[in-house]
Amino acid sequence: MATKKKAKSTETAPAAKAAKKLTEKVNSDRATGTPEARDTARLLLEIEAIHCRPENPYIFTSGRASPVYIDCRKIISFPEARAKIMAHAHKMIEKTIGWNKIDVVAGGETAGIPFAAFLAALSKKPMIYVRKQPKGFGRMAQIEGELKPGKRVLLVEDLATDGGSKLVFIEALKKAEAKVTDCFVVFHYGIFPQSIEMLAAAGVKLHALATWWDALEAAEKHKYFDEKGLAETRAFLEAPEKWSASHGGRPPSRALGR
Repeated sequence: MATKKKAKSTETAPAAKAAKKLTEKVNSDRATGTPEARDTARLLLEIEAIHCRPENPYIFTSGRASPVYIDCRKIISFPEARAKIMAHAHKMIEKTIGWNKIDVVAGGETAGIPFAAFLAALSKKPMIYVRKQPKGFGRMAQIEGELKPGKRVLLVEDLATDGGSKLVFIEALKKAEAKVTDCFVVFHYGIFPQSIEMLAAAGVKLHALATWWDALEAAEKHKYFDEKGLAETRAFLEAPEKWSASHGGRPPSRALGR
């Protein structure tokens, strides 16, 4: 397995040390770079929300193959890590958007709901959640909670890959006459340009606490991945479609990704 609890340190030759230092610098330059992003990536590795398995790649619903996988839902089961990550998120949102410009926090069904709840509690803001489609009975509601027309809504999700599913929630919110200009995720893949472009076309800016580049930097620094895991993850991040195709992946389906 390429994911480790923590690899033991070993002595390396000067040339190897220099190469490792250069690699760490490249990863650092591409990473988000904030202390909050680095700590979030470390915490995700610590609670084993991040997995690396290049010898048996993960196949996503899009059809893509990947050597790495992240399960942000695990955060809710670890109180200390959860509190730190949500504090980082609250601080970042204040810095990049401003809580005074947000009236309501909306969670996307289902993974975004707990994170929206945590952030709504920290910011003392009203919360709602948005279904992927109307529930099919009763009021046929797609939005649960109270949302008045004209309210400025922050959409919250656990992660974003190519960003497709966010458009479903944004459309529902706009249909309810809400103003949606920002979407926050705990983790953004950061390797599919369409995730930002797609949301930008809808007038929404994507904000992420950490990306795979932050995770790779933390995994190398804290020795959570072995050498093969680091090399294969880096190759995937550099050229995800190429890596996928050569490891059993299929061309992405037309179904909306996350």
